[in-house]
Amino acid sequence: MTTIKLHENTSATPEQFIAALTDFGPGRAELFGNSADKYLQVHDRGKTQADVTEGSSGVWERLHYDWSNPRHVVLTTTDSNAWGRNSGHTYDLSVNPDGTTTVDYTAVREGKNLRGRLLEVVVASIGKSVLVKAFHNSVKVIEARAKAHKAAE
Repeated sequence: MTTIKLHENTSATPEQFIAALTDFGPGRAELFGNSADKYLQVHDRGKTQADVTEGSSGVWERLHYDWSNPRHVVLTTTDSNAWGRNSGHTYDLSVNPDGTTTVDYTAVREGKNLRGRLLEVVVASIGKSVLVKAFHNSVKVIEARAKAHKAAE
């Protein structure tokens, strides 16, 4: 099992970050590169939870999203063609005295088959830099979206 922890600061509020994270509409890949529209399927969505399948490049996972705690969002893998049930993502959001938000992101990857175990090795080695870049880009796009929304008000 591979665990990767990343950290970013953003001018987006926790509410704006969660709104983007739980926007399962078309164009999601602009926010999250590993969520191609052709894989995206919302099975169920409630006020603070969702059951969503997403993925890209032949790898998909079904995730249970739980944002009932607005400072600790948990995405639990419930099914995948590569990742085991110990896989998932967490986002811990904290507001700083200057009004910015700190986002601590943890990705856990457990390969459930040969393909998943090979991907796990890639993620643990050279793949970490790809995740760092993707996470940074997601945070910047969310931040820009929040600024544009504020300007439109």
